[in-house]
Amino acid sequence: MSTTATEYEKTDIGVIQIAPEVIEVIAGLATVEVPGVAGMSGGFAGGIAEMLGRKNLSKGVKVDVGQREAAIDVSIIVEYGNRIPEIASEIQRNVKRSIETMTGLHVIEVNVHIHDVHFKAAEKPVEEDQLLRVK
Repeated sequence: MSTTATEYEKTDIGVIQIAPEVIEVIAGLATVEVPGVAGMSGGFAGGIAEMLGRKNLSKGVKVDVGQREAAIDVSIIVEYGNRIPEIASEIQRNVKRSIETMTGLHVIEVNVHIHDVHFKAAEKPVEEDQLLRVK
C-alpha cells in the first residue's frame, strides 16, 4: 500500500496529489452504503456512528494507487440472510464508480473479502431461575 500522496496530475499552475488515505475513505464509504454490509472487517462494534467515523471508513480497505490507476481490496462483514455474491458485485460497482467519479483514477480491480457474518442479536428468553431471583 502506498503511504505517500501520488502525483496525480500536473497543471500549468501546480500539481494535484491524492493521498492513498483519501482513496481508502472513498472506498470505505462506498462499501458501507451497500445494503447487506454489516461493517468493515477488523471489528464491528455496532451502531451507525461507528460506520460513519472517518477512522473506521478506511478500516478494512487496502489500496494500491499508481499514476492513473488504482486497485482496491475491501474486507467486510455481511449481514446474515443476504446473498453474498450480489452484495460483493454491488460493492465492486459502487467502489469503482465512486473512486472514478471523485478522483478520475481508473479502477482496475475491486477485490471483496468476506471475513464474517453478522447475526442480529436475538432476545434471550427469560429463564425461570432469573424470575425467581427478581421476586
